[in-house]
Amino acid sequence: MTTISSLAATTTTTAQASTSSNSEISGDFETFLTMLTAQLKNQDPLNPVDSTDYATQLATFSGVEQQVKTNDLLQTLAAQLGASGMSELAGWVGMEARTEAPAWFDGSTPVTLAPAPVHGADQTVLVVTDANGNAVSREAISPTNEQLSWAGQDSSGGTLPEGLYSFSLESYNSGTLIDTSTVETYGRITEAQGSADGTQLILRGGAVIATSAVNALREG
Repeated sequence: MTTISSLAATTTTTAQASTSSNSEISGDFETFLTMLTAQLKNQDPLNPVDSTDYATQLATFSGVEQQVKTNDLLQTLAAQLGASGMSELAGWVGMEARTEAPAWFDGSTPVTLAPAPVHGADQTVLVVTDANGNAVSREAISPTNEQLSWAGQDSSGGTLPEGLYSFSLESYNSGTLIDTSTVETYGRITEAQGSADGTQLILRGGAVIATSAVNALREG
């Protein structure tokens, strides 16, 4: 089911931290107010508090009060920015993201790949591994940056079962391996989640990626 989760985890963590900080500052604020009141009540009438000292104490009083208000404002702004970020990502749900994450193969629908052979490669081999890290297919492909469709076949031509598969590209020059790189795939975004580490995207099949890991988007 396609959903967008709230920023519950992030908001809760931020709120708890902010509440703790505000409690400490408010406690200092109340302590300061109590001490200042006691000082004024018990001062020596013949030797009252110096006006300069009194002004300094009032300035400190005002500064503490302002800090409490500032923290409240920052907490409100953080919550608003988090909600705004989730609203922007709402449009991503249902689209296909190009990332280096494993791709879900449903047993029939081809997976779109975006290979990137290194410069100078005259031969490339696509290596497919399953969720357990086992190589299930090795296929020579043209050394090009053009997108291609992987039909979900193993080395013998049989159809692989549904599941998550990872792809890598071996680049060769004159028979010598010169580079091995991860092949980017397109996967449908099913959910956007807020966490303490920031917003994450859930792809079909359960792969979890950061928004910064998305290199391209297209219609699902």
